[in-house]
Amino acid sequence: MVNQNTVAKDVGFTHEDFAALLDKYDYHFSPGDVVAGTVFSLEPRGALIDIGAKTAAYIPIQEMSINRVDAPDEVLQSNETREFFILTDENEDGQLTLSIRRIEYMRAWERVRQLQTEDATVRSQVFATNRGGALVRIEGLRGFIPGSHISTRKPKEELVGEELPLKFLEVDEDRNRLVLSHRRALVERKMNRLEVGEVVIGTVRGIKPYGAFIDIGGVSGLLHISEISHDHIDTPHSVFNVNDELKVMIIDLDAERGRISLSTKQLEPEPGDMVKNRQSVFDRAEEMAQKFREQMRAKQQGQQEQPAVPVTPVEEAVAEEAVAEEAVAEEAVVQEPVVEEAVVQEPVVEEAVVQEPVAEEAAIQEPVAEEAAIQEPVAEEAAIQEPAAEAAEETSVAQEEVSAATEE
Repeated sequence: MVNQNTVAKDVGFTHEDFAALLDKYDYHFSPGDVVAGTVFSLEPRGALIDIGAKTAAYIPIQEMSINRVDAPDEVLQSNETREFFILTDENEDGQLTLSIRRIEYMRAWERVRQLQTEDATVRSQVFATNRGGALVRIEGLRGFIPGSHISTRKPKEELVGEELPLKFLEVDEDRNRLVLSHRRALVERKMNRLEVGEVVIGTVRGIKPYGAFIDIGGVSGLLHISEISHDHIDTPHSVFNVNDELKVMIIDLDAERGRISLSTKQLEPEPGDMVKNRQSVFDRAEEMAQKFREQMRAKQQGQQEQPAVPVTPVEEAVAEEAVAEEAVAEEAVVQEPVVEEAVVQEPVVEEAVVQEPVAEEAAIQEPVAEEAAIQEPVAEEAAIQEPAAEAAEETSVAQEEVSAATEE
Protein backbone atom coordinates (compact mmCIF):
# COMPACT_ATOMS: atom_id res chain seq x y z
CA MET A 1 0.00 0.00 0.00
CA VAL A 2 1.33 3.42 -1.04
CA ASN A 3 1.85 5.89 1.75
CA GLN A 4 -0.33 8.99 1.01
CA ASN A 5 2.09 11.25 2.82
CA THR A 6 4.89 10.06 0.56
CA VAL A 7 2.81 10.72 -2.59
CA ALA A 8 1.94 14.24 -1.48
CA LYS A 9 5.57 14.90 -0.73
CA ASP A 10 6.70 13.62 -4.13
CA VAL A 11 4.14 15.71 -6.07
CA GLY A 12 5.11 18.96 -4.41
CA PHE A 13 2.16 20.83 -6.03
CA THR A 14 0.17 23.14 -3.75
CA HIS A 15 -3.06 25.07 -4.25
CA GLU A 16 -0.98 28.21 -4.67
CA ASP A 17 0.97 26.56 -7.47
CA PHE A 18 -2.26 25.54 -9.17
CA ALA A 19 -3.67 29.10 -8.96
CA ALA A 20 -0.42 30.48 -10.37
CA LEU A 21 -0.64 28.02 -13.26
CA LEU A 22 -4.19 29.11 -14.04
CA ASP A 23 -3.10 32.74 -14.08
CA LYS A 24 -0.19 31.85 -16.36
CA TYR A 25 -2.43 30.29 -18.98
CA ASP A 26 -5.41 32.59 -18.53
CA TYR A 27 -6.42 34.29 -21.80
CA HIS A 28 -6.59 38.06 -21.82
CA PHE A 29 -9.39 39.46 -23.96
CA SER A 30 -9.58 42.99 -25.34
CA PRO A 31 -12.36 44.94 -27.06
CA GLY A 32 -12.09 44.49 -30.80
CA ASP A 33 -10.90 40.88 -30.63
CA VAL A 34 -12.79 38.20 -32.54
CA VAL A 35 -12.95 34.95 -30.57
CA ALA A 36 -14.62 31.56 -30.80
CA GLY A 37 -17.34 30.87 -28.25
CA THR A 38 -19.95 28.24 -27.42
CA VAL A 39 -23.52 29.03 -26.47
CA PHE A 40 -24.42 27.32 -23.21
CA SER A 41 -27.46 29.29 -22.05
CA LEU A 42 -30.16 31.24 -23.88
CA GLU A 43 -31.70 34.02 -21.81
CA PRO A 44 -34.95 35.94 -22.51
CA ARG A 45 -33.05 38.96 -23.87
CA GLY A 46 -29.61 37.54 -24.61
CA ALA A 47 -27.31 34.54 -24.21
CA LEU A 48 -24.35 33.40 -22.11
CA ILE A 49 -21.30 32.40 -24.12
CA ASP A 50 -18.26 30.36 -23.05
CA ILE A 51 -15.16 31.91 -24.65
CA GLY A 52 -12.62 30.44 -22.21
CA ALA A 53 -12.66 33.35 -19.78
CA LYS A 54 -13.11 32.92 -16.02
CA THR A 55 -16.67 34.29 -16.30
CA ALA A 56 -19.18 33.56 -19.03
CA ALA A 57 -19.51 36.39 -21.55
CA TYR A 58 -22.90 37.88 -22.43
CA ILE A 59 -24.40 38.85 -25.79
CA PRO A 60 -27.58 40.99 -25.67
CA ILE A 61 -30.29 40.38 -28.23
CA GLN A 62 -29.68 43.70 -30.01
CA GLU A 63 -26.10 42.62 -30.78
CA MET A 64 -27.05 39.26 -32.28
CA SER A 65 -27.64 40.43 -35.84
CA ILE A 66 -27.39 43.34 -38.22
CA ASN A 67 -31.14 42.88 -38.70
CA ARG A 68 -33.94 43.03 -36.15
CA VAL A 69 -34.14 40.04 -33.82
CA ASP A 70 -37.16 39.34 -31.60
CA ALA A 71 -35.88 36.23 -29.79
CA PRO A 72 -32.34 34.85 -29.21
CA ASP A 73 -33.21 31.44 -30.69
CA GLU A 74 -33.74 33.13 -34.07
CA VAL A 75 -29.95 33.45 -34.27
CA LEU A 76 -28.33 31.14 -31.71
CA GLN A 77 -28.82 27.54 -30.62
CA SER A 78 -27.58 25.85 -27.42
CA ASN A 79 -24.08 24.31 -27.75
CA GLU A 80 -23.52 26.16 -31.03
CA THR A 81 -19.94 27.34 -31.57
CA ARG A 82 -19.21 30.43 -33.67
CA GLU A 83 -17.24 33.68 -33.80
CA PHE A 84 -18.00 36.62 -31.53
CA PHE A 85 -16.70 40.18 -31.41
CA ILE A 86 -15.64 41.47 -27.99
CA LEU A 87 -17.58 44.67 -27.59
CA THR A 88 -16.57 45.95 -24.15
CA ASP A 89 -14.10 45.33 -21.36
CA GLU A 90 -15.09 43.29 -18.32
CA ASN A 91 -17.67 44.91 -16.09
CA GLU A 92 -17.53 44.92 -12.28
CA ASP A 93 -18.54 41.26 -12.29
CA GLY A 94 -15.72 40.32 -14.66
CA GLN A 95 -18.14 39.72 -17.55
CA LEU A 96 -17.37 40.63 -21.18
CA THR A 97 -20.02 41.84 -23.63
CA LEU A 98 -20.02 40.24 -27.09
CA SER A 99 -21.46 41.07 -30.51
CA ILE A 100 -22.26 39.21 -33.73
CA ARG A 101 -23.68 42.36 -35.25
CA ARG A 102 -20.28 44.06 -35.39
CA ILE A 103 -18.78 41.14 -37.32
CA GLU A 104 -21.66 41.26 -39.78
CA TYR A 105 -21.11 45.00 -40.31
CA MET A 106 -17.42 44.54 -41.06
CA ARG A 107 -18.11 41.75 -43.53
CA ALA A 108 -21.00 43.65 -45.11
CA TRP A 109 -18.73 46.63 -45.86
CA GLU A 110 -16.18 44.24 -47.39
CA ARG A 111 -18.84 42.77 -49.69
CA VAL A 112 -20.17 46.21 -50.66
CA ARG A 113 -16.67 47.47 -51.49
CA GLN A 114 -16.13 44.41 -53.66
CA LEU A 115 -19.43 45.01 -55.46
CA GLN A 116 -18.42 48.60 -56.12
CA THR A 117 -15.02 47.48 -57.46
CA GLU A 118 -16.81 45.12 -59.85
CA ASP A 119 -19.19 47.95 -60.83
CA ALA A 120 -22.02 45.57 -60.06
CA THR A 121 -25.71 46.37 -60.33
CA VAL A 122 -27.61 45.33 -57.21
CA ARG A 123 -31.33 45.13 -56.50
CA SER A 124 -32.97 46.21 -53.27
CA GLN A 125 -36.40 47.09 -51.92
CA VAL A 126 -37.19 50.63 -50.81
CA PHE A 127 -38.24 50.56 -47.15
CA ALA A 128 -38.74 54.30 -46.60
CA THR A 129 -38.81 57.61 -48.48
CA ASN A 130 -38.67 61.30 -47.65
CA ARG A 131 -38.26 64.60 -49.46
CA GLY A 132 -34.55 63.94 -49.94
CA GLY A 133 -34.82 60.50 -51.53
CA ALA A 134 -35.31 56.86 -50.62
CA LEU A 135 -33.78 54.33 -48.20
CA VAL A 136 -32.78 50.77 -49.05
CA ARG A 137 -30.72 47.94 -47.54
CA ILE A 138 -27.63 46.54 -49.23
CA GLU A 139 -26.05 43.52 -47.50
CA GLY A 140 -27.84 44.64 -44.33
CA LEU A 141 -26.43 48.19 -44.51
CA ARG A 142 -28.73 51.15 -44.93
CA GLY A 143 -28.20 52.99 -48.19
CA PHE A 144 -29.59 56.25 -49.53
CA ILE A 145 -30.81 57.08 -53.06
CA PRO A 146 -30.87 60.86 -53.66
CA GLY A 147 -34.04 62.10 -55.31
CA SER A 148 -32.02 63.22 -58.35
CA HIS A 149 -30.98 59.60 -58.91
CA ILE A 150 -34.47 58.08 -58.83
CA SER A 151 -35.74 57.58 -62.39
CA THR A 152 -39.43 56.83 -62.23
CA ARG A 153 -42.65 58.58 -63.03
CA LYS A 154 -44.15 57.35 -59.77
CA PRO A 155 -44.28 59.59 -56.69
CA LYS A 156 -41.51 58.62 -54.28
CA GLU A 157 -44.08 57.66 -51.65
CA GLU A 158 -45.31 54.85 -53.91
CA LEU A 159 -41.84 53.30 -54.16
CA VAL A 160 -41.96 51.75 -50.67
CA GLY A 161 -41.80 47.99 -51.11
CA GLU A 162 -40.68 48.23 -54.75
CA GLU A 163 -37.41 46.57 -55.80
CA LEU A 164 -35.05 48.81 -57.79
CA PRO A 165 -31.85 48.13 -59.74
CA LEU A 166 -29.05 50.25 -58.27
CA LYS A 167 -25.47 51.32 -58.97
CA PHE A 168 -23.01 52.50 -56.32
CA LEU A 169 -22.23 56.21 -56.15
CA GLU A 170 -20.25 56.20 -52.92
CA VAL A 171 -19.04 53.51 -50.54
CA ASP A 172 -17.11 54.99 -47.61
CA GLU A 173 -16.91 52.89 -44.46
CA ASP A 174 -14.72 55.43 -42.64
CA ARG A 175 -17.38 58.12 -43.10
CA ASN A 176 -20.21 55.58 -42.89
CA ARG A 177 -21.74 56.59 -46.20
CA LEU A 178 -23.50 54.35 -48.69
CA VAL A 179 -25.08 56.28 -51.59
CA LEU A 180 -26.68 54.64 -54.64
CA SER A 181 -28.25 55.55 -57.98
CA HIS A 182 -31.32 54.11 -59.66
CA ARG A 183 -30.88 56.39 -62.67
CA ARG A 184 -27.38 55.15 -63.45
CA ALA A 185 -28.49 51.54 -63.35
CA LEU A 186 -31.22 52.28 -65.91
CA VAL A 187 -28.91 54.34 -68.11
CA GLU A 188 -26.25 51.63 -68.07
CA ARG A 189 -28.81 49.04 -69.11
CA LYS A 190 -29.87 51.27 -71.99
CA MET A 191 -26.27 52.11 -72.87
CA ASN A 192 -25.53 48.43 -73.41
CA ARG A 193 -27.80 48.62 -76.45
CA LEU A 194 -26.53 51.99 -77.75
CA GLU A 195 -23.42 53.00 -79.68
CA VAL A 196 -21.62 56.27 -80.27
CA GLY A 197 -22.49 57.50 -83.75
CA GLU A 198 -25.90 55.83 -83.69
CA VAL A 199 -28.98 57.81 -84.77
CA VAL A 200 -31.98 57.43 -82.48
CA ILE A 201 -35.45 58.92 -82.34
CA GLY A 202 -36.28 60.84 -79.18
CA THR A 203 -38.87 63.15 -77.64
CA VAL A 204 -38.15 66.51 -76.04
CA ARG A 205 -39.09 66.19 -72.36
CA GLY A 206 -37.58 69.36 -70.96
CA ILE A 207 -35.96 72.56 -72.20
CA LYS A 208 -33.40 74.52 -70.19
CA PRO A 209 -31.25 77.55 -71.08
CA TYR A 210 -28.25 75.26 -71.61
CA GLY A 211 -29.97 72.58 -73.72
CA ALA A 212 -32.82 70.12 -74.12
CA PHE A 213 -33.45 66.78 -72.42
CA ILE A 214 -34.40 64.11 -74.93
CA ASP A 215 -36.14 60.88 -73.93
CA ILE A 216 -34.67 57.98 -75.93
CA GLY A 217 -36.38 54.77 -75.01
CA GLY A 218 -36.95 55.51 -71.34
CA VAL A 219 -33.66 57.24 -70.50
CA SER A 220 -32.74 60.89 -70.83
CA GLY A 221 -29.95 62.33 -72.95
CA LEU A 222 -28.73 65.92 -73.05
CA LEU A 223 -28.72 67.85 -76.32
CA HIS A 224 -26.50 70.73 -75.29
CA ILE A 225 -27.11 74.13 -76.89
CA SER A 226 -23.67 73.96 -78.52
CA GLU A 227 -24.65 70.69 -80.28
CA ILE A 228 -27.97 71.85 -81.75
CA SER A 229 -26.66 73.65 -84.85
CA HIS A 230 -23.58 75.12 -86.48
CA ASP A 231 -25.44 78.44 -86.43
CA HIS A 232 -25.52 80.44 -83.22
CA ILE A 233 -28.61 79.80 -81.08
CA ASP A 234 -29.65 82.18 -78.33
CA THR A 235 -31.85 79.66 -76.51
CA PRO A 236 -33.10 76.10 -77.16
CA HIS A 237 -36.66 77.41 -76.75
CA SER A 238 -36.28 79.12 -80.15
CA VAL A 239 -35.71 75.71 -81.83
CA PHE A 240 -37.69 73.13 -79.84
CA ASN A 241 -40.94 72.68 -78.00
CA VAL A 242 -41.71 70.09 -75.34
CA ASN A 243 -42.99 66.82 -76.90
CA ASP A 244 -41.27 67.52 -80.24
CA GLU A 245 -40.07 64.28 -81.85
CA LEU A 246 -36.68 64.44 -83.52
CA LYS A 247 -33.69 62.42 -84.68
CA VAL A 248 -30.47 62.85 -82.74
CA MET A 249 -27.06 61.24 -82.88
CA ILE A 250 -25.26 59.84 -79.83
CA ILE A 251 -21.84 61.45 -79.48
CA ASP A 252 -20.87 60.29 -75.99
CA LEU A 253 -21.86 57.55 -73.53
CA ASP A 254 -20.60 58.11 -69.99
CA ALA A 255 -21.59 54.98 -68.06
CA GLU A 256 -19.73 56.08 -64.94
CA ARG A 257 -21.81 59.24 -64.64
CA GLY A 258 -24.92 57.82 -66.27
CA ARG A 259 -24.97 60.48 -68.99
CA ILE A 260 -25.81 60.35 -72.67
CA SER A 261 -24.70 63.28 -74.85
CA LEU A 262 -26.58 63.94 -78.08
CA SER A 263 -26.15 66.07 -81.19
CA THR A 264 -28.18 67.34 -84.15
CA LYS A 265 -25.37 69.65 -85.21
CA GLN A 266 -23.39 66.70 -86.60
CA LEU A 267 -26.41 65.67 -88.70
CA GLU A 268 -26.78 68.98 -90.55
CA PRO A 269 -26.24 68.59 -94.34
CA GLU A 270 -25.59 72.34 -94.43
CA PRO A 271 -24.65 74.54 -91.47
CA GLY A 272 -27.79 75.99 -89.88
CA ASP A 273 -30.24 73.43 -91.29
CA MET A 274 -31.64 72.65 -87.82
CA VAL A 275 -32.93 76.22 -87.75
CA LYS A 276 -33.70 76.72 -91.44
CA ASN A 277 -34.67 73.26 -92.74
CA ARG A 278 -35.13 70.76 -89.94
CA GLN A 279 -36.82 68.14 -92.13
CA SER A 280 -33.74 67.96 -94.34
CA VAL A 281 -31.66 67.11 -91.27
CA PHE A 282 -33.99 64.28 -90.31
CA ASP A 283 -34.26 62.95 -93.89
CA ARG A 284 -30.48 62.69 -94.29
CA ALA A 285 -29.65 61.81 -90.67
CA GLU A 286 -28.36 58.28 -91.39
CA GLU A 287 -26.25 59.52 -94.30
CA MET A 288 -24.63 62.26 -92.21
CA ALA A 289 -24.11 59.88 -89.28
CA GLN A 290 -22.28 57.44 -91.58
CA LYS A 291 -19.98 60.24 -92.76
CA PHE A 292 -19.37 61.20 -89.15
CA ARG A 293 -18.39 57.63 -88.21
CA GLU A 294 -16.06 57.36 -91.21
CA GLN A 295 -14.35 60.62 -90.31
CA MET A 296 -13.86 59.43 -86.75
CA ARG A 297 -12.38 56.10 -87.90
CA ALA A 298 -10.02 57.92 -90.26
CA LYS A 299 -8.86 60.23 -87.48
CA GLN A 300 -8.37 57.28 -85.15
CA GLN A 301 -6.26 55.40 -87.69
CA GLY A 302 -4.17 58.46 -88.54
CA GLN A 303 -3.68 59.60 -84.97
CA GLN A 304 -4.00 56.81 -82.44
CA GLU A 305 -3.67 59.09 -79.45
CA GLN A 306 -6.73 61.08 -80.52
CA PRO A 307 -10.05 59.73 -79.21
CA ALA A 308 -12.28 58.11 -81.82
CA VAL A 309 -15.26 60.03 -80.42
CA PRO A 310 -15.23 63.80 -80.15
CA VAL A 311 -15.66 64.76 -76.56
CA THR A 312 -18.40 67.29 -75.97
CA PRO A 313 -16.88 70.57 -74.70
CA VAL A 314 -16.81 70.88 -70.97
CA GLU A 315 -20.16 72.38 -70.24
CA GLU A 316 -20.59 74.53 -67.21
CA ALA A 317 -24.10 73.25 -66.58
CA VAL A 318 -23.04 69.60 -66.72
CA ALA A 319 -20.02 70.18 -64.54
CA GLU A 320 -22.16 71.97 -61.98
CA GLU A 321 -24.60 69.07 -62.04
CA ALA A 322 -21.86 66.73 -60.83
CA VAL A 323 -21.10 69.15 -58.01
CA ALA A 324 -24.79 69.35 -57.15
CA GLU A 325 -25.06 65.57 -57.10
CA GLU A 326 -22.12 65.37 -54.73
CA ALA A 327 -23.78 67.97 -52.52
CA VAL A 328 -26.94 65.88 -52.45
CA ALA A 329 -24.89 62.81 -51.55
CA GLU A 330 -23.16 64.78 -48.78
CA GLU A 331 -26.56 65.43 -47.23
CA ALA A 332 -27.71 61.86 -47.82
CA VAL A 333 -26.86 60.09 -44.65
CA VAL A 334 -28.47 57.34 -42.62
CA GLN A 335 -27.03 56.71 -39.20
CA GLU A 336 -26.97 53.48 -37.30
CA PRO A 337 -27.79 53.39 -33.60
CA VAL A 338 -25.19 54.69 -31.17
CA VAL A 339 -24.90 52.50 -28.10
CA GLU A 340 -24.47 54.85 -25.17
CA GLU A 341 -23.07 53.93 -21.75
CA ALA A 342 -25.37 51.73 -19.67
CA VAL A 343 -28.24 51.91 -22.12
CA VAL A 344 -29.09 50.80 -25.65
CA GLN A 345 -30.76 53.75 -27.29
CA GLU A 346 -33.04 53.84 -30.26
CA PRO A 347 -31.23 54.47 -33.58
CA VAL A 348 -30.94 58.13 -34.45
CA VAL A 349 -31.09 58.92 -38.16
CA GLU A 350 -29.28 62.19 -38.90
CA GLU A 351 -28.76 63.58 -42.39
CA ALA A 352 -28.84 60.08 -43.94
CA VAL A 353 -25.29 58.76 -43.21
CA VAL A 354 -25.07 55.00 -42.80
CA GLN A 355 -23.20 54.53 -39.56
CA GLU A 356 -22.16 51.49 -37.64
CA PRO A 357 -23.12 51.36 -33.96
CA VAL A 358 -20.53 52.75 -31.56
CA ALA A 359 -20.07 50.41 -28.65
CA GLU A 360 -19.20 52.03 -25.33
CA GLU A 361 -18.00 50.30 -22.18
CA ALA A 362 -20.81 48.54 -20.30
CA ALA A 363 -23.06 49.58 -23.16
CA ILE A 364 -25.49 46.73 -23.22
CA GLN A 365 -28.11 46.28 -20.56
CA GLU A 366 -31.47 44.62 -20.59
CA PRO A 367 -33.71 46.99 -22.62
CA VAL A 368 -36.48 48.70 -20.69
CA ALA A 369 -38.88 48.07 -23.54
CA GLU A 370 -38.50 45.82 -26.54
CA GLU A 371 -39.23 48.59 -28.99
CA ALA A 372 -36.57 50.78 -27.40
CA ALA A 373 -34.00 48.00 -27.71
CA ILE A 374 -33.84 47.89 -31.48
CA GLN A 375 -36.01 49.60 -34.01
CA GLU A 376 -35.98 50.16 -37.67
CA PRO A 377 -35.20 53.83 -38.35
CA VAL A 378 -38.31 55.81 -39.16
CA ALA A 379 -37.83 57.89 -42.23
CA GLU A 380 -39.51 61.05 -40.97
CA GLU A 381 -38.81 64.48 -42.36
CA ALA A 382 -36.88 65.25 -39.23
CA ALA A 383 -34.90 62.00 -39.60
CA ILE A 384 -33.37 62.69 -42.96
CA GLN A 385 -33.10 66.33 -43.72
CA GLU A 386 -33.44 68.03 -47.03
CA PRO A 387 -30.08 69.10 -48.51
CA ALA A 388 -29.11 72.56 -47.31
CA ALA A 389 -29.47 75.71 -49.36
CA GLU A 390 -32.42 74.29 -51.26
CA ALA A 391 -33.48 77.66 -52.61
CA ALA A 392 -30.00 78.40 -53.93
CA GLU A 393 -29.75 75.03 -55.65
CA GLU A 394 -33.10 75.51 -57.39
CA THR A 395 -31.84 78.71 -58.99
CA SER A 396 -28.62 77.08 -60.25
CA VAL A 397 -28.42 75.48 -63.69
CA ALA A 398 -27.14 72.29 -62.11
CA GLN A 399 -30.14 71.87 -59.87
CA GLU A 400 -32.48 72.49 -62.80
CA GLU A 401 -30.82 69.62 -64.65
CA VAL A 402 -31.07 67.39 -61.60
CA SER A 403 -34.77 68.25 -61.22
CA ALA A 404 -35.38 67.46 -64.88
CA ALA A 405 -33.70 64.08 -64.48
CA THR A 406 -35.86 63.37 -61.47
CA GLU A 407 -39.10 64.22 -63.27
CA GLU A 408 -38.28 61.61 -65.91
